[in-house]
Amino acid sequence: MASEKVETIIAGNYVEMETEGGEAKASKSKLSRYLWHGGSVYDAWFSCASNQVAQVLLTLPYSFSQLGMLSGVLFQLFYGLMGSWTAYLISVLYVEYRTRKEREKVDFRNHVIQWFEVLDGLLGKHWRNAGLFFNCTFLLFGSVIQLIACASNIYYINDNLDKRTWTYVFGACCATTVFIPSFHNYRIWSFLGLMMTTFTAWYLAIAALIHGQVEGVVHSGPTTMVLYFTGATNILYTFGGHAVTVEIMHAMWKPQKFKLVYLFATLYVLTLTLPSAAAMYWAFGDMLLNHSNAFSLLPRTGFRDTAVILMLIHQFITFGFACTPLYFVWEKAIGMHETKSVLKRALARLPVVIPIWFLAIVFPFFGPINSTVGSLLVSFTVYIIPAMAHMITFAPASARENAVERPPSFLGGWVGHYCVNVFVAVWVLVVGFGFGGWASMINFVHQVDTFGLFTKCYQCPPRR
Repeated sequence: MASEKVETIIAGNYVEMETEGGEAKASKSKLSRYLWHGGSVYDAWFSCASNQVAQVLLTLPYSFSQLGMLSGVLFQLFYGLMGSWTAYLISVLYVEYRTRKEREKVDFRNHVIQWFEVLDGLLGKHWRNAGLFFNCTFLLFGSVIQLIACASNIYYINDNLDKRTWTYVFGACCATTVFIPSFHNYRIWSFLGLMMTTFTAWYLAIAALIHGQVEGVVHSGPTTMVLYFTGATNILYTFGGHAVTVEIMHAMWKPQKFKLVYLFATLYVLTLTLPSAAAMYWAFGDMLLNHSNAFSLLPRTGFRDTAVILMLIHQFITFGFACTPLYFVWEKAIGMHETKSVLKRALARLPVVIPIWFLAIVFPFFGPINSTVGSLLVSFTVYIIPAMAHMITFAPASARENAVERPPSFLGGWVGHYCVNVFVAVWVLVVGFGFGGWASMINFVHQVDTFGLFTKCYQCPPRR
């Protein structure tokens, strides 16, 4: 009975949000609504899967060379499951927060709920500040990584310009995402992005198998602790793409149906990441240690050029995914979030792109930067903070008694739930942040010492 009441509150109010201004909506063509305006479970699935496996697909073979084949496979399965668990926790906290607020007659028309607001409403300002810092910093560097990846990829089909110059070009291109209002409007882009990534993943796997093993191939990983934990934190980063979970949920007609969306998205993503990374590592072995972008080792063909172009488009989409929550935060800070003019909001958002552009030029280390962001930011943003927040939110007996979403019985109720949360928080704190942070920072500093900041062309072959 309680769950039916909750669904009525959540879905009813949200439909009201979306149907306001019915005349304007009625005037839209059916085609426009199908392509532009999404809020179903399927839209959420496409958004999660598309956002999770962008440029990192090209760095996973590099991680396999650091970890070795067995550890590479096991870490993908392990962190995929762990990421799905914490995405589930975030969804539970979102539904809890929204239900409490809507029972208090809070109106969310023209307002997108974000993770830091969930933490604020459930746990107070200190949790809000921590969530805001880690989430925004992670999304900032997540956007930086997409720009770096664009420059790295385009270089393999057009090396007339160095990678730094390409970063300038794609920074300007990605700035156009300021015109996309919200995650509702990513329906067609999410679908296309996932199709593009699927093509690229299977191109990598098939091309590596057709190419065969290079002469004298060596598979020595893991060789050092630094490389091992650097590779592991890149995989932690791979399955920590749910920093935008709350915004994706808020774009759904019925957010309470999100619970298993991320798990099913992860299962699909594993069908892309495991075959491509394993095949590339089988074919090239230790050569990948000095080639963090998988494209760099495959011969240039029409298929490779197609994969590069598709990944460029997908990275533009993923840049929008990572940056949109930052746009929302900035709009709220300057009082523009409830402005209905798309043009005014777009102009207000432009200052967000400038520091992203700058950082992509300063730290163009495609591959190593993923591990650094994974260990220092992803570990807290999407693993430790959600696990701890869930435990503290439901620590009082009254909160557990009145919880909108109860723990699944197969885990042993609240006791089992808490045991899993403690394991996740401790594991990621020790292995992800501790060992991973130590290893990734050593590797990152090594890249700075070797190539320098503002390097024009990271890991480019010498000119003939």
